[in-house]
Formats: sequence, structure tokens, C-alpha cells
Amino acid sequence: MALPVAAKPLAKQLFGAHRQGSAQTPAPYGSYAKGCLAGGEQLPHTGATWLEMRVARNRNWGHPELIDFIKSLSRKASRMRGAKGIYLSDMSQPRGGPMLSGHRSHQIGLDADIWLMPATNMKLTVQQRANLSAVSYRRAKGAYVNSKWGRFQHNIVKAAAQDPRVARIFIFPGAKVQMCKDEKGDRRWLRKIRPWWGHHYHFHVRLKCPKGARGCVNQAPPPPGDGCKGAQEWVDNILNPPPPDPNAPPPKPRREYVLSDLPKQCRTVLESR
Repeated sequence: MALPVAAKPLAKQLFGAHRQGSAQTPAPYGSYAKGCLAGGEQLPHTGATWLEMRVARNRNWGHPELIDFIKSLSRKASRMRGAKGIYLSDMSQPRGGPMLSGHRSHQIGLDADIWLMPATNMKLTVQQRANLSAVSYRRAKGAYVNSKWGRFQHNIVKAAAQDPRVARIFIFPGAKVQMCKDEKGDRRWLRKIRPWWGHHYHFHVRLKCPKGARGCVNQAPPPPGDGCKGAQEWVDNILNPPPPDPNAPPPKPRREYVLSDLPKQCRTVLESR
């Protein structure tokens, strides 16, 4: 007799309990917010051009495509003025899946959060990294960038967006609008920059499903165009919030996933040594 959903262990508890990746061929299964990662690769906590900032979380795992992307982007950052590389926040858990805390996405090893603050000290200890705080780059609740925003922030986000493996990048609305104003060259990369709440300490990179990954579900591509007009509308609504709809139904609470909610391959991912 099958257990009712309420009696089953939550998927986040099952995936959060694993400290190592599965002994499988690397493969993302499902979608960014409802899936898992087989054969995840761990990015070293310390590299010549990157530092994992919250080592204790054990969220520095990803598909090999993500690992390669981060190494490549960090090398580009190290060649930018005022930076020696990047500070990296969360990627995925060892086997992906729902996280015990925080993100709804980051489940299939193709998402990464990268600090907007340039890495300037590549010799920080693990304890120093845990205590160092990221810097906010927003003003007026995200309608504008603040005085800390500059060429490095523009250029590192641009470099990430120009990588053909990247599907989209999430950042606060004021940053998107500022990049739209400042970019004087090829503007095609701006299409990938998507305004989203928060994301003023870091930007969130999402890769496309790797070629041949049949169990991976891509997000729909961004709408045509550079998206600058839509970002300005976000900013306008921050500065002059529209009145609430009195007839809007109350939001439904999200149900926590159990294993049976995820792709069937995720059971094998959990059971693999």
C-alpha cells in the first residue's frame, strides 16, 4: 500500500543527506526547479581564479559543463581590471535535487550564483570566506544601481552572457536597465539578462541543457529582443507600485516535493553509490 504524500520523506531531506555525487555518467534529469543530477562533479573549493565562499554548505557540485563554464569565466574575470577572479556562491548539491534551504532551482547542476563583487584576495581561508559578506549593488529597492556598480560588474555579466552555453542570467531590474544604457556595441547578449527579485549581491547563471542530455528539460527561451523595455517596466513598477488587485486570489502555498514528484531517474541517482 502506497504511503500518502504527507507521510513520505521530503525529497529535500533525501538529497540533502548525500555528501558525495553518484557513481554514474553525468546527466541532468528534469527541470531546473524539479529534478536531480547524476554523476555530479565537485568544483575544488579553491582555484587559481575562483574561490568557493560558503564551503560548509557543500553546494559546489555541478554537471561538467557547469564546472568548465565557471573555470572559463573565472579566467576571464582575472584579466579584468581590479579583479583576480570570482567569488562563487551556490551551485548544486552533490546529487542535485531540492535543497534543504534556500533555492527552488539549482536542482540539475546547471545553475550557479556568482558574486558581483570582484575577487581581490585569492588567499582567503575557509573561515575568512564564511565571514566575508557580499556587497549589495542596488539602490531604491532595486530600481537603480548604486555607486559601487562599475565596469567590472557590467563586463563580468556580459562575459557570462556571451558564452553560448548560457540560457539566461538573473539580476535585479536596475542592473539590467543600467546595462542597457551603457552597452554601446553588440546588444544581443542583453536578451539573456532577465530581471528578477533579489539578485543584487550576486548574479545567477543558468546553462542550457547539454547537447545529448535527453532527460533534461530546457526553460523556454527569453522573448525576442534585448528585453530593455521590459526591464524598464519593472523599474517603473518599483518606483510607482500599481495598486493591488482586490480580486486577486491569495497565493497558494507550494507543496514540498517527495521523490515520486521528480523524474523516475532520480530514484536511481539516490540509490547509486
